[in-house]
Amino acid sequence: MLAGQFDEGWREYEWRWKQETKKPHLRGFSQPLWDGGDIGDRVLLLHAEQGLGDTLQFCRFVPAIAAGRRVVLEVQRPLMPLLTGLPGIERVVANGDPLPPFDLHCPLLSLPRVLGTTLDTIPREAPYLRAEPQRVAAWRERVGQLDGLRVGLVWAGNQTMSGDGRRSVPLERFSELADLPGVSFVSLQKGPGASQSPPPGLSMHDWTDDLHDFGETAALIEALDLVIAVDTGVAHLAGALGRPVWLLNRFDRCWRWQLDRDDSPWYPSLRQFRQSQPGDWTSVLRNVRAELEACSLARPVRP
Repeated sequence: MLAGQFDEGWREYEWRWKQETKKPHLRGFSQPLWDGGDIGDRVLLLHAEQGLGDTLQFCRFVPAIAAGRRVVLEVQRPLMPLLTGLPGIERVVANGDPLPPFDLHCPLLSLPRVLGTTLDTIPREAPYLRAEPQRVAAWRERVGQLDGLRVGLVWAGNQTMSGDGRRSVPLERFSELADLPGVSFVSLQKGPGASQSPPPGLSMHDWTDDLHDFGETAALIEALDLVIAVDTGVAHLAGALGRPVWLLNRFDRCWRWQLDRDDSPWYPSLRQFRQSQPGDWTSVLRNVRAELEACSLARPVRP
């Protein structure tokens, strides 16, 4: 899958259900798995199985499936306000709430196998998610006070995830971006990582207490010029919204970011800044600083 050999990769990916770490996500439904065929008037349950970012990435397949089929979508509760806007779905249910009757099911990350998705046929339409216009307008008014390029930052992922220590960047390492003229940084960081203090010279606006769900985070992202994030859910969110996003990517990158490329087959608006050797965030952030300086200089002055 890292090499883009999806025909074989999606089939082999079904072995994940034999892994001890994935078994808790195995639902054990008595209803059969969907094979991609016509279902008539039967109800198909599509359900999230892994992290928030995985759900944001793979929900792109749902509208096309729901066109002409009866589909119920089960997702993590924080994503409910955002994903209820996906077209064609009969109902969106939060994980843990009672499910309505259904006849067939499929985990979201099995959809590419069922649909025969290749590297060339990944749905690339962006945005495929949208924030509520009223929320966006409110955030645009709030960030309107900020000067220069308005850049959201996310530096840490979920600490319970295997390998999080390699993908997350201690906030103190962002000293490379300190005292950067023409840029206003906005924190998008939630969770334990939000308690880290920025290094001297890195001023950051923090409205995260008002980000109660991903719908609110999406609205703030819509009001920003750019998002810079490690490999976590917010990077997927920005890409799904079609907003410019720079991914700070570790050396041993996840399969979805592919080898030998700085763009993404999943998100046209995403650019990768990759470690050239394990643990080397210094050169990554120096490259980011150079690009931010160029962007801020090229940006027209706001009235």
